Formats: sequence, C-alpha cells, structure tokens
Amino acid sequence: MKITGIRATTVAVPLEAPLLHSNGAHWGRFVRTIVEVEADNGLVGLGEMGGGGQSAEDAFRALAPYLEGHDPFELEALRFKIANPTASLYNNRTQMLAAIEFACLDLVGKHLGVPVHDLLGGRVRDSVPFASYLFYRYPGADGRTPEVRTPEQLVAHARDLKERHGFAVHKLKGGVFPPGYELECYRALAEAFPGDRLRYDPNAVLSLDEGLRFAKAIEHMNNDYLEDPVWGLEGLRLVREKTPTPLATNTVVVNFEQLATNVLHRAVDVVLLDTTFWGGIRACVKAAGICDTFQLGVSVHSSGELGIQLATMLHLGAVLPNLTYAADAHYHHLAGDVIEGGPFRYADGRIAVPSGPGLGVTLDRDKVAEYAELYRELGGYPYDRDPGRPGWYPLVPNQRWADPDKPLVAL
Repeated sequence: MKITGIRATTVAVPLEAPLLHSNGAHWGRFVRTIVEVEADNGLVGLGEMGGGGQSAEDAFRALAPYLEGHDPFELEALRFKIANPTASLYNNRTQMLAAIEFACLDLVGKHLGVPVHDLLGGRVRDSVPFASYLFYRYPGADGRTPEVRTPEQLVAHARDLKERHGFAVHKLKGGVFPPGYELECYRALAEAFPGDRLRYDPNAVLSLDEGLRFAKAIEHMNNDYLEDPVWGLEGLRLVREKTPTPLATNTVVVNFEQLATNVLHRAVDVVLLDTTFWGGIRACVKAAGICDTFQLGVSVHSSGELGIQLATMLHLGAVLPNLTYAADAHYHHLAGDVIEGGPFRYADGRIAVPSGPGLGVTLDRDKVAEYAELYRELGGYPYDRDPGRPGWYPLVPNQRWADPDKPLVAL
C-alpha cells in the first residue's frame, strides 16, 4: 500500500455558545482542518488538525511530495520525513504530522480490517470516562443557551450536563474572572456535587501568590488535580512543594525533553497527553509508558476536537493501563459534527471505543460541505482575543480580569 495523495478541508462547526478561557475565547465555533490521505488500493485515511483556513490547506498540499509513494505502515520513517526534530525548529510541523499519522493509522486499520487500538497493543477498556469540562460562556445566538457567569449558573450548567451525560468529574476552565471569584464558583461546585471529583484549570495565568492561595484554599475538596495554576515548570514546582493537591499540566510537558525534565525535577504529578500536541497517538502511548515507569499520572487532553480527533483520543484511552483520570473533551459543547451518525454519545459519563476498522469513523460528506461553506462565510477567529472585550489581550500572569458583575451579552 502506497500513499497517492492528500486533501485538506477547513470547516467551522458551531458551538452551542461562545466559550471563555484565560487567553480569550472560542468565538461560537471550532475551526478545524479535515485531512484525507489516499492510498493506491482505493482506501482513504482520515485525520484532523486544530485551526486551519487557506494556509493550513496549502501547507498540507505542500506535503504531497513527501507523502506520495510512502507506505503508511512506515510511521517512524514518516515521522522523520515530515517532522525531523532539527528541521522542525524551522517548519513547526508537529501538529501536521499528528493529523497525517491519524490518517495513516486509519488506512492501516482499514487495510487490515482491525481497529486502531489493536495496532497500539489492544484495548484494556471498552469505554473511556470523561469530565464535564465547564466553561464560563456568553449566551448562545439561538436564544436558548444561557450565559454561565455566576456560581448559580455554573452549578445549573454542571447539573444539566450531569443529567444528560452522566459526568461524575467536573473540570472548571478558569482564568477569566478574578481568582477569588472563581474560587467561590469552585466551592459552589464542590457543595453541589459532594460525591463527584473536581479539577480547576486557569491556563497558567495566576501569579505565584494567587496560585498558592488557590491551592491552599481547595486542599480539603475532592480534587483530581489543580491544572496549570501558574506558568512554567519552575512555577509549578514551587506550588507543588506547598500543597498536597496533585498538580497537572498540558502546557509545559508536551514533548519528551520536557517530560524528562519533569521526571528529574518533579513539578507536576499528572501529564495530560494530547494526540495533536505530542505529534500523534503513538507518541502519547510512548509518553504514557514513561509516566508509568516514574509513577506520573496521565489523562487525555482536549484541544477542541471534532469526531475524528475524538476517535484518536478514544483509541488512546482504550490502550493505556495507567489512565486513572477521566479524559477531557470540549465535545459536548458542539452543536454538530462531520462524522456519519452524528456526534458520539455519552453514557454514564463515558464514550464507547470505536470497534470498526481504522479509527472507526466515516465522514458525512454533506456535513463537511455545510461546515466548509460556513468557514468560507465566517472565516477564522483569533483564539487569543475575547469578542466581548475589544482591545483586551491576556497577560501572564494576568491582572486584567473580566467583570463578574457584568452580564455577558449575546454576541
């Protein structure tokens, strides 16, 4: 089997409402690039990358000479062909490699008639648990999705997600409002769901002093971990020294050198593995093995997935014996998807691992066309800006918070 071509299509898939985070916002849609790798036996493998637009489509097309004639079984050779570690200092192809690796694994699985998790050593679980992933948000444009700003609104949102999807772990994406106010919101979650586990992630925008105070204030709660309260391995190490709550990261341990540094000088206890950030599913499996050896916890990180990347997260979660934390997913905030059969469904806070050949998902061509047209109509958006605060931009550590007393107006 040899690769004969590659196609890339950028889509914009609506969210139920714009989601706020410490660096800006998701502006009511996810912009993703769908990758299709064609082989000489007529099979097509699927991949997905965050962001996109004309530049991403052109960048993937520019990789055609690297891919044509390559055997998709030869993934280690492909890694160096596309993302040689020295050359990648200049061409930043890690996320592109990930999307193409997804597609090659999909091709190999389809060719052999087996699911991707069988290519990775075989599954040890049939479904993967997920956290609720709660965001402060603007009201939805449909007029039916309310804002999430106050502790009461946050608890109501979490309760709705728990009733619909069965979540027993709740992660609050913070770093939007002042830390003291977000602590009040976090306490409200703990009081409303005393039997559930909690996580807080302000995306590293707290100062060291604020991070330490927040960590101290939540020590008695039923926490999974405190994720990226401050920036950098050294900042995290200083917080970790003063709290019994486990610390986690998805920002400063995203490659093997950083993982080695964290092994030698422990700054975090849990590494969130992202199939895109790490350059593919296989790299995450390798990293999880290192974490297992040195008694680091692992979870599966979400970078704003559609159904293709969610499938990669499910196959990864299926094969990791040391996956002791529920995975993250933005997925339940989507109002649609690009895969046949519609979005994956939660049951008791879990999603079943696909059992079909390859990634186990198929493109819904009508949906791809619809969302590609929506992208052409709306275009992209700056991830690191908030449409409700013109001229604002984030600092690290931040001192310019959104006003919790000001209602969030539909955009």
